[in-house]
Amino acid sequence: MSTAARDSDGPLPAPRRGRPRKFPGPSRAVTLTLPLPVIDALGAIDADISRAVVRLAQPALSRRRRQPAELAVFGRHSVIVVTRSRTLERRMGVELVPLPDGRALISFDRSKTPASLELGINDALEDATLPARDREIFSAIADILRKARRSATVVLKQPNIIMLEATRRTTSKPSAPEPRRSRRG
Repeated sequence: MSTAARDSDGPLPAPRRGRPRKFPGPSRAVTLTLPLPVIDALGAIDADISRAVVRLAQPALSRRRRQPAELAVFGRHSVIVVTRSRTLERRMGVELVPLPDGRALISFDRSKTPASLELGINDALEDATLPARDREIFSAIADILRKARRSATVVLKQPNIIMLEATRRTTSKPSAPEPRRSRRG
């Protein structure tokens, strides 16, 4: 996802025609010759072998220095991806949905709007006691929201996401349907 994320100073994504991108950022076709057991192992991670490879590379990518908040672009849609911050959750009343690369999506209920979030973040930035690390995150989010609000080609949306939360501590993860396996790569 890091190659997909746009710097908050960069332009907002323009609508794109045609088939949606498989990955959020620049990508290129690569031909690999792999042993069959490796192909089977990758297929167990994801039916799409290229997505399995990307998933396995995420830990290495997460060690790189990232912007405090960035746009991750998926076709015509973008989401704000942030460095995790307890201060952001506590002060803004949002919930951070963790991503495999160590960052998170911002989630909030319908009573909060992107406009009220932007206002709250701007108020927090005026607080001299806001830690420097959190100030970077808040500032980057505010910049993204301001640019989106002022853009003639972007609409701020507030869709729902599906999030599963355990009601008590368990050692197993919620079950999900098994993906179909494919040997395409």
